[in-house]
Amino acid sequence: MPRPQPRFPEPDTQPFWEATKNHELKYQVCTACSKVVFFPRRHCNHCGSVETEWRTSKGEGTVYTYSVVRLNRHPAFRDLGAYAVAYIDLDEGFRILSNVIGVADPLMDVKIGMRVRVKWEDQESSISLPLFEPA
Repeated sequence: MPRPQPRFPEPDTQPFWEATKNHELKYQVCTACSKVVFFPRRHCNHCGSVETEWRTSKGEGTVYTYSVVRLNRHPAFRDLGAYAVAYIDLDEGFRILSNVIGVADPLMDVKIGMRVRVKWEDQESSISLPLFEPA
């Protein structure tokens, strides 16, 4: 079973999800106050301006914090075993919630402050999920 997917049309986040089809991690910057805006939305959460522009992240950052899920009864996650859910601080100045993958044991191998980079997981719905692996 596939992971839960966004439903379209979705005016605030659709440009983000459309970019994932090309394995691009997009974020917004407010043109009025120059602050990074993430998660995607219609207005700047710092100054309230609706003037934002989309930029592409390099997809590199550090683990801010994480938790290891050992049991999940949702059918899409049931067979994963233990997996790490983490807040990742991207180098461009925004934080994203995702998974840390590509480690043998998420209990021992994921650390706060570890460097990670985006790794794309293509979905049947044609979007891709930005997951992160050790850099």
